[in-house]
Amino acid sequence: MPVGVSWRTYLTFVTAAMLSMLAGSQAVHMYYKPLNDLDKYIEEEMKLQKKEGTM
Repeated sequence: MPVGVSWRTYLTFVTAAMLSMLAGSQAVHMYYKPLNDLDKYIEEEMKLQKKEGTM
């Protein structure tokens, strides 16, 4: 804990930082939808691995 900062201030900051991080990641997943095409990339990688014979 930083010197001169009370527990209340420290915990308030940590809570605010965590909530903003969670809200930001939720916004990214709602706006950019990074997991929508994950199955397609997995299938392509599986085909590539089978083709190369490493699987």
